[in-house]
Amino acid sequence: MLCRIVDQKTVVSPFARSAAPLAITGLLLGGLTLTGCSPRPEGGGGAGADAGSAPQELLLVSYAVTKGAYDRILPKFEADWKARTGQAINVKTSYGGSGSQTRAIIDGLDADVATLALAGDVLKLQEAGLVQPGWENELPGGAIITHSVVAFVTRDGNPKGVRTWADLARPGVTVVTANPKTSGGARWNFLGLWGSISQTGGSEAQAKAYVSSVYRNVDNLPKDAREASDVFLKRGQGDVLLNYENEAILAKRSGDLKAPFIVPEVNIRIEGPVTVVDRNVDRKGTRKAAEALAAYLQSEPAQEIFAEEGFRPVNPGVWSRVKGRFAPVQQLFTAGDFGGWKQINDTFFGKNGVWDQLFSSSR
Repeated sequence: MLCRIVDQKTVVSPFARSAAPLAITGLLLGGLTLTGCSPRPEGGGGAGADAGSAPQELLLVSYAVTKGAYDRILPKFEADWKARTGQAINVKTSYGGSGSQTRAIIDGLDADVATLALAGDVLKLQEAGLVQPGWENELPGGAIITHSVVAFVTRDGNPKGVRTWADLARPGVTVVTANPKTSGGARWNFLGLWGSISQTGGSEAQAKAYVSSVYRNVDNLPKDAREASDVFLKRGQGDVLLNYENEAILAKRSGDLKAPFIVPEVNIRIEGPVTVVDRNVDRKGTRKAAEALAAYLQSEPAQEIFAEEGFRPVNPGVWSRVKGRFAPVQQLFTAGDFGGWKQINDTFFGKNGVWDQLFSSSR
């Protein structure tokens, strides 16, 4: 018998008109619940599954701001799988800060597929023995399914005149950004700040001094990108919010954001990866379906929805059709310019790394 215990928390968009919580089917909010106790499936219900075979079930674990996209993508995948295999499939979901979700998977959250905010979190799953080395070679483009950049969201009329990275360090400017210890988006923000100096001719010492100055302007550190948006847009805190471009696009579309948002011309290319959680799918017999879901996220139908939800698509055909919707960026740097995510995790976010040093000095 296969029983799964899930510590589940649903993240609700702060841009929603209603404050009513959205329940995830079969999961008990805020506590522990058994989410299925049934014989372990054999063979994973692959592409040759019979129409009468038992329904398949997967758990997709992702970071908070992807919920709107997956609410639209997953029903399409389920229909596609049914049409191709004759087997019904139900994809359940879990959302939260990427760092928190990574820790939850390591601690036992029974994910079949993980779409996290950065490859550095997938590396943590690999180091824990949950994901096999070489996961990034399983799909084209390093198994990346979305791109984004850092955007600045300001108050109506931009009264503090924030337009560039340098403006964030000015005295009297209050910055809202999430906590890099729990949020993948916050780590991208951090690298955007650092790279705005180091990738434009500045020294490491200059980058460190600048980033330290910015964090002295940060009053609190929400746990994830979606909560950071809530703090700025719903609670009215801060002069400028650093967040994913897709979050700014959604806020603008929903009417929560009246002012134009700013995409700095020097920016970091935010890359969102997907991985099959090897140890879980091999134990549960869900590999074929999990791999199909991961691949589907790079398909044109999925990429078009990602684009509509404000993400920059990785599919070249889709990008060529939609790139006019997005702000131009003159210089894009990447995680590779910092040595890749293993080095980034060790240097910036590991114990006693740069983040720990700066956080203690900026308080």
